[in-house]
Amino acid sequence: MTTQLHAHEREDFRQSTLSIMRHEGQVPAVVYGTNVDSKALYINASDFLKTIREVGRNGVISLDLDGETYDVILSDYQMDPIKKEILHADFLAVDMSKEIQVNVRVTLVGEAAGVKDGGVLQQPLHEVSITATPADIPQVIEVDVSNLQVGETMSIADIQGRTSYHINNEDEETIVSILPPRQEKEISTGEEQEPGIPENLEGRETGAVE
Repeated sequence: MTTQLHAHEREDFRQSTLSIMRHEGQVPAVVYGTNVDSKALYINASDFLKTIREVGRNGVISLDLDGETYDVILSDYQMDPIKKEILHADFLAVDMSKEIQVNVRVTLVGEAAGVKDGGVLQQPLHEVSITATPADIPQVIEVDVSNLQVGETMSIADIQGRTSYHINNEDEETIVSILPPRQEKEISTGEEQEPGIPENLEGRETGAVE
């Protein structure tokens, strides 16, 4: 069952009005895409965060805009880096039967055999682009590294074709590797993604246009 989020159209775009709106617990947003002209709207901040926790970063939301309903996904968002509050959200209206491209986080699961033997795990790729119908978009892509030995790597080619979606990255791109212990001080282990609020919002964070 698709989670519903209520929204209301807005026509006042003054900065002062937007500030008051945010102070009152509302988030300015826009919706655009399939079968909908771009519309400015606002949503309740608490309801928005609850919805994202329920459906995930790429989940389909039933957006009720003053009684008119659209299937949407969260396209982009803008967050205050100090207050950790959502300042603006972009919703993309989708056709559930057509494929779209989105970015999805890559999460490693299991303890690599090579790490147990003293190797150093390196994850250079934390996010990939995929093509899928909205209902087939995963919240994260889990890569099992349990059998990975020292000196071995896993690339896009190793996980391509196993699922209902297509990964758009090049097959030779390395997802994870186990390096010998002596190289530990010579490599970068890759950047860790900073946690968002909620956690499902990690990923494509851009400055949205109000």
